[in-house]
Amino acid sequence: MKWRKTIGLLLLCVLMVTVAACGGKEAAPAEQNSNTNKESSNEGDTAALKDIKVVLDWTPNTNHTGLYAAVDQGFYKAEGLNVEIVQPGAGGADTMVASNEVPFGVSYQESVTQARTQGVPLVSIAAVIQHNTSGFAAPADRNIKSPKDFEGKTYGGWGSPVEEAVMQSIMEGDGADVSKVKNINMGDADFFTAVKRDIDFAWIFYAWTGIEAELRGEPIDMLYVKDYSEALDYYTPVLVTNEQTIQNDPELVKAFLKATSEGYQYAIDHPEDAANILIKAVPDLDKELVLASQKWLSPKYTDDATRWGEQKQEVWQNYTDWMFSKKLLDEQIDVSKAYTNEFLPQ
Repeated sequence: MKWRKTIGLLLLCVLMVTVAACGGKEAAPAEQNSNTNKESSNEGDTAALKDIKVVLDWTPNTNHTGLYAAVDQGFYKAEGLNVEIVQPGAGGADTMVASNEVPFGVSYQESVTQARTQGVPLVSIAAVIQHNTSGFAAPADRNIKSPKDFEGKTYGGWGSPVEEAVMQSIMEGDGADVSKVKNINMGDADFFTAVKRDIDFAWIFYAWTGIEAELRGEPIDMLYVKDYSEALDYYTPVLVTNEQTIQNDPELVKAFLKATSEGYQYAIDHPEDAANILIKAVPDLDKELVLASQKWLSPKYTDDATRWGEQKQEVWQNYTDWMFSKKLLDEQIDVSKAYTNEFLPQ
């Protein structure tokens, strides 16, 4: 999935999880047909529903399946909502949510953290996936089995300070020197093109690019960043709203999350059916990739949490402390205001 744009100075973070879609250039380039994303209902019923939009971080992928399932299965309609899933505008999803252009969107913990240091009132209301599924990936023939093996190799990224900071963190733990890594900008090239052309490794999300590598029969070595630092096991992606929506319409937030939670639970319980819902809504996506990705990702939506969407204070605090220690934040934030579990169904 491709890395996303964000609000003004949110340079370091939102550029991350295209590793995306998150992190890597992972999301398949598919244009979304907004007509297919509106909840189906009879003409007489629609007038009674509240029209709202939820904006994606980038092109549709299996991080978003629960949203599409909630539309398709009528979960939003049951909560009185007529939901349209939309693509981000030029300013990015965070900008659209923060400015009240839309009430809900898909973002990342790092992006919310950076935004709040700048007075942008984004709030994470649910973790889509419980553990960070991103990491550094390389074709198996590059023999990159540990962070120490990054030395002397060429990394392809997008020029964000967070990339070198993460690489430095995991390399230092392995007694390695990040200055011995050559960094180049991948531009618009995808992982598979770039590793054949001029790089040895890149940052990806396994659920998309890793699964695609399996389907291509191109073995890769994957070093998940969470395996090298507890602080790097942060939430990516998350669902966000803004403080004004929470204050002015908490029942809307509660209704939206109830239906969304049901959508993700449907994807957990029925990964094949959920994959087909996403394919039906976005027919330009690679069907084989969506199905394989969904089967891999569905169990990870909840994983070891007590319920879908649950967020832990220590996850927010650990990553915020890490960002501050690496001078990726101008100041510390009160993490208790950056996220909430208040509106998740019990």
